[in-house]
Amino acid sequence: MSRTKIFVIHLKEIIYTAIFAGLGILLILLLIIMFLNKKDDSAPTMATPKYTPGVWSSSILINDTSLNIEVVLDEDHINSVRVVNIDEAVTAMYPLIEPALDDITEQLEDGVSLDSITISENHKYTQQLLLDAVKATIAKAEKVTPDK
Repeated sequence: MSRTKIFVIHLKEIIYTAIFAGLGILLILLLIIMFLNKKDDSAPTMATPKYTPGVWSSSILINDTSLNIEVVLDEDHINSVRVVNIDEAVTAMYPLIEPALDDITEQLEDGVSLDSITISENHKYTQQLLLDAVKATIAKAEKVTPDK
């Protein structure tokens, strides 16, 4: 005759086994997620600044008169552009300088990139002259990033 074997399992043992099995599965899942989801850590976490902050200036020569273009920069954007020490005679001789520069400044403050500035037909030569001066001024302030 065969003998019937009776196993006695306590509820406490079942609960402990289920808890440890669940923790084991959770630990294995966490290890898999940790090691498989490696992203490229070589990418910098912070954006590198484009400009050296400060007030930068350059001058342009218009008929023996020097105009000083002043550009105020933060690390990543252009705050303002203006003409400093402008003579009244220059303003009278070239009345489109200030409106042309105001148009450029307004576009830069709206977040338009320096290469995407639209030049109006009303004063395109004056704006192009001023835009070239602004680009030359900003070129002085651009940070050099080493190539990897």
